[in-house]
Amino acid sequence: MTAASSWTPDQPIIAVKDVHQSFGMFEVLKGVSFNVRKGEVVCIIGPSGSGKSTLLRCINALVPINSGSIKVEGQEVHDPALDKLELRKKVGMVFQSYNLFPHKTALENVMMAPIHVLKRPVAEVEAQARRLISKVRLEGKEGAYPGELSGGQQQRVAIARSLAMNPDVMLFDEVTAALDPETVKEVLVTIRELAEEGMTCILVTHEMGFAREVGDHIYFTDRGVIVEHGPPETFFASASDPRTRAFLSQIL
Repeated sequence: MTAASSWTPDQPIIAVKDVHQSFGMFEVLKGVSFNVRKGEVVCIIGPSGSGKSTLLRCINALVPINSGSIKVEGQEVHDPALDKLELRKKVGMVFQSYNLFPHKTALENVMMAPIHVLKRPVAEVEAQARRLISKVRLEGKEGAYPGELSGGQQQRVAIARSLAMNPDVMLFDEVTAALDPETVKEVLVTIRELAEEGMTCILVTHEMGFAREVGDHIYFTDRGVIVEHGPPETFFASASDPRTRAFLSQIL
């Protein structure tokens, strides 16, 4: 970002204020506001089409907003003068589809951005990449190509690749949605460890047990608005809005 940002760690690391976003005539986000503090794990839940994934993409400047404000470490994300590359060094994102380069090994996938984007020395990047692959419990798979890995293993390589940029915030967009049940747990364990180490995380997820266990704050979205939010112990036990209760009754 820029040195001019006056952000200090006692302020929200991400501040979303009255964000509206439309695709053509269809309004996806209708005035969404929330704050995320450094080290906090925020889980966003809700029915398909409620704007959850769009919201994450707006935070990372992958999708423009129509109005409102999104600040990361005090820097306005949708300022036309913002260097989006600088933003994405600070805000890592892991998608439902792993988006790995199929012709590169797991190690090469993790090393690419720090070498090509950050221009860091190859030996230093390789040492870090090996540590990260070990961190996501894929030792011995450094030389494997994505096609030789299970979906859960590919997703963990994608997480390691994002971590290789040393981000301050990690966004996870339904990263277990395409996985079979056995491999979901591997990925969730990796995210839980990141959260325990103090990484600021925002997760769009359908894994309610995981949200309850790991989340510091839960947001329920429906039709482009935040309907209800709170810490997991009160959110899941005593949701007050009928839309929230109906949603939870279907999936819990």
